[in-house]
Amino acid sequence: MRIALINENSQAGKNQIIFNALEKVVVPMGHVVDNYGMYTAEDKAQLTYVQVGILGAVLLNSGAADYVITGCGTGEGAMLAMNSFPKVLCGHVEDPVDAYTFAHVNDGNAIALPFAKGFGWGAELNLEYIFEKLFGFGHGNGYPPERVEPEQRNKKILDAVREKTMRPILDCLKDLDQELVKGAVAGEKFEELFFKNCKDDAVAEYIKGLR
Repeated sequence: MRIALINENSQAGKNQIIFNALEKVVVPMGHVVDNYGMYTAEDKAQLTYVQVGILGAVLLNSGAADYVITGCGTGEGAMLAMNSFPKVLCGHVEDPVDAYTFAHVNDGNAIALPFAKGFGWGAELNLEYIFEKLFGFGHGNGYPPERVEPEQRNKKILDAVREKTMRPILDCLKDLDQELVKGAVAGEKFEELFFKNCKDDAVAEYIKGLR
């Protein structure tokens, strides 16, 4: 699995802490981590939590990433922005139990974490435990055991509903303020990471046209 990490501007200074915890846990599992930044608060490309949603949607819809780890001060704004787009199912995760139940009950492809609220002593340990529970025990298996069948059925129903209520990603992107989208893909390492992993030629061509 290719996992993308995205930080918005208010919590950019914590990028390396989050990246280190994520790599420590998931690389031994066989996953790959791409760090899309922001890398520091002083980065030239400044991402708002709204642009985090745009960037995350571009990565997931194009196949450049299989999973997105993101967040903001509370995690709420990043979650809402991510869930504004098709083929993105982002959960709000604060602790390892949230991570485990989201993986098995909701079986999404992104999480938003609170990087300011409660991010104090032992924060890196909490991150490691969250990533262990999120990626170390499978996905979509249902929880608790006696609820496996209805939980899996409900997830399929939700997916079907979202297919009907969401527009194709390129329609969404083209209708947005193009400067907003351009800023979302302006990161220092975006081109290096995105174009070699993108699996959707139409999305790639659209992004190239912005640059």
